[in-house]
Amino acid sequence: MRVTDLPYRLYARRLRGQLAGARLPRHVGLIMDGNRRWARSKGLSDTRLGHRYGAEHAENVLSWCEDLGIRYVTVFLCSTENLRNRADDEIDFLMRVVEDLVTDRLGHPGSRWQLHIAGSPDALPDTTARALKQAVEATRTCTTGAHVTLAIGYGGRQEIVDAFRDLLSESAGSGKSLADIADSLTAEDLAAHLYTPDQPDPDLVIRTSGEQRLSNFLLWQSAYAELYFCEAYWPAFREIDFLRALRNFADRQRRYGA
Repeated sequence: MRVTDLPYRLYARRLRGQLAGARLPRHVGLIMDGNRRWARSKGLSDTRLGHRYGAEHAENVLSWCEDLGIRYVTVFLCSTENLRNRADDEIDFLMRVVEDLVTDRLGHPGSRWQLHIAGSPDALPDTTARALKQAVEATRTCTTGAHVTLAIGYGGRQEIVDAFRDLLSESAGSGKSLADIADSLTAEDLAAHLYTPDQPDPDLVIRTSGEQRLSNFLLWQSAYAELYFCEAYWPAFREIDFLRALRNFADRQRRYGA
């Protein structure tokens, strides 16, 4: 241990002590923002490398969640807007990073996290979609009860559109008319057709890099989530930053829209 590590570790231990017995989120959403700005701040000539550091750091954050018993985590890796608006070379690099992440780190049979995907596979390169599918299959028999969802090629509005389309198709197949659907439609009906229907809604959404917006992330599921914004860029997001977010969450009185 370096001498300079001691104050950090003591503070982290203090924060963990403050969380002992506290109400913690069951499901955490993570908007891992600031990879390129972090790379620029480190003087890296290729800011795309920030994506690689950011992807590798995701595994560290999952270990913090595991230590605290947080069993559901959704990580926002890439939005539909990213796929449309970023330069081709950056998207190609990011997709390779994602493929390496799921193949080498998260998507193997011994993984302690069952992997799920939220998004539109058709919008992804074939190699990326195939790597994600294989990783999901490889972790399907995971018995730890821990679930990580990678939101890639994901858009919250598109998810709701897709869910409504699936609901209409299913209802029409069972002989219901539009009038029947309109009369009986509930929020639960639509929620059952979202990308991850069997998971609880996030209790806490954390965004790094100082930006204070959801950016089309889990719009339906985050209706009653607590939001926490951290100034640190994602690759520099420390365990104490995470523990502070959880302490802030534990201190809040959740109102669920009331």
